[in-house]
Amino acid sequence: MLGLKFDTETSWVDVASNGLEQLLTDHAFAEIKASGNATSIIINYSEETELVKDMSDIAIEEMEHFRMVHEVMVERGMVLGQATKNDYALNLQKFFPKVHDRNEALVHRLLVAALIEARSCERFKVFADNMEDEKLSKFYTDLMISEANHYTLFLGYARKYMDRAIVDKKWNDLLAFEAEMMKNRGTVAKVHG
Repeated sequence: MLGLKFDTETSWVDVASNGLEQLLTDHAFAEIKASGNATSIIINYSEETELVKDMSDIAIEEMEHFRMVHEVMVERGMVLGQATKNDYALNLQKFFPKVHDRNEALVHRLLVAALIEARSCERFKVFADNMEDEKLSKFYTDLMISEANHYTLFLGYARKYMDRAIVDKKWNDLLAFEAEMMKNRGTVAKVHG
């Protein structure tokens, strides 16, 4: 369903479980950044009424997810650590060249956001399906559904703002790039690590 071209190895689950506090901190800040991205799209494309409505919903939902992750941490006696750079997202953002066409820039931004959501969804599923902690497994299963919805929304909007064939070519090129990048990941307790 997600179209990803590289599957996360289940060995990442051990890495993530053994560094759970780091993983949860990374996840919490990823939710804040996702909310900020949706807010930024609203600011930069405020004339797009339907897009603004959906991005405001996502911004609010992502902040609620942050709160939920933080609550999990507090319940477990963990403290939210410092935010670190998300090299995964930064590398994806560099994939598309800078363009002066506002519409194309929006499409690129939506495709990157769709891929981040798709990979998060896939990682949450792998994590939920391969852990012994039933409460945490349910938590990540529930979040996985939300990430899948965000993925389809972002991808759908990208296809709305540009010819479908062009968008699908860009999407497939981005997927191939991300798959190569993911081959060297899975060794750090981060959502996309």
